Amino acid sequence: MAGFLPKGKKKSEEEDEMSFLDHLEALRWHILRSLLVVAILMLVAFFSKKLLFHDIILAPARTDFWTYQFLCRLSVMLEQPFLCVDKLPFIIQSRTLTGQFSTHIGVSFIAGLVLGFPYVFWELWRFVKPGLYPKERKATRGAVFFVSLLFFMGISFGYWILSPLSINFLANYRIDESIQNEIDLMSFIETLVFMVLTCGLMFQLPMVILVLAKAGLVSAGFLKTYRRHAIVAIVIVAAILTPSPDMFSQMIVAVPIYMLYELSILLAIRAEKSEVANP
Repeated sequence: MAGFLPKGKKKSEEEDEMSFLDHLEALRWHILRSLLVVAILMLVAFFSKKLLFHDIILAPARTDFWTYQFLCRLSVMLEQPFLCVDKLPFIIQSRTLTGQFSTHIGVSFIAGLVLGFPYVFWELWRFVKPGLYPKERKATRGAVFFVSLLFFMGISFGYWILSPLSINFLANYRIDESIQNEIDLMSFIETLVFMVLTCGLMFQLPMVILVLAKAGLVSAGFLKTYRRHAIVAIVIVAAILTPSPDMFSQMIVAVPIYMLYELSILLAIRAEKSEVANP
């Protein structure tokens, strides 16, 4: 009998090893399918050059951009001329021979990744979900929809609000009138993409808090107790994200972040009630 124990133990180890390899194989296919979708969307973006660059990427560099037009109309209503953006004194240049082509490829990939985010997250969720308990699956129902919704809300906020405010301030900032702003194409795009994607991730705060609350790491009481500290942190973050020194621009950024914090508190309360109702 004792002679069979090592064999049984070895078989168990082999089964565990196969199970681990099966998981790796499943993960590989999830990744491959995600990359395929991103590649297809990247090609669509690549062949939509005018829409991608003239109408989207470079649009905040022109005064006919919707946000600037809205601010000008608002400046008339409020009789505050400083709000109107009627000039952006800079030009965008490509300083390397391969600059425009490599930028075209890089931006197309980012566009494919952004457009394919719901599918990529869905594939990731399909891999993670089987490892959850039924109670955890129920608590995270609709995760793909809400994560994707918050991501695109953040992308929209970064593109329509944060980026124009920052570009306007940086374009009009002068240390000396003799210096001309001739911005490198990659510098402009990197700044724009950074601000937009940062907002997309920042808007995931409610989902992060919900997961932490479900794990018992954060409570609604904790969030309420440190609300004042959070407000100070939000103001600091808004000041960092918005280089403009005027309070109007900073408040435009700070208010949505604070609303996300309050939403996080509501989600934490809901998670706690769910835990009590279904211990």
